[in-house]
Amino acid sequence: MAEHLTTTMKVQRARLDLTQAELAERAGVTRKSVNAIETGHMVPSTILALKLAKVLGVTVEALFAIEARPD
Repeated sequence: MAEHLTTTMKVQRARLDLTQAELAERAGVTRKSVNAIETGHMVPSTILALKLAKVLGVTVEALFAIEARPD
């Protein structure tokens, strides 16, 4: 079984009525990075995951999870 990262970032961002660009600015990254994380094309560094969670007012565990999926 392979593992992959899931995220509630889009939901958390919508809860605060933030655009990808606004979240990116607050977290100090590009909008493209936020989009790549939301769509599962990029796994954030630990530091970035902590920054995003802080900006969104949630724990890292509420923002990201590891799921197993069949190969």
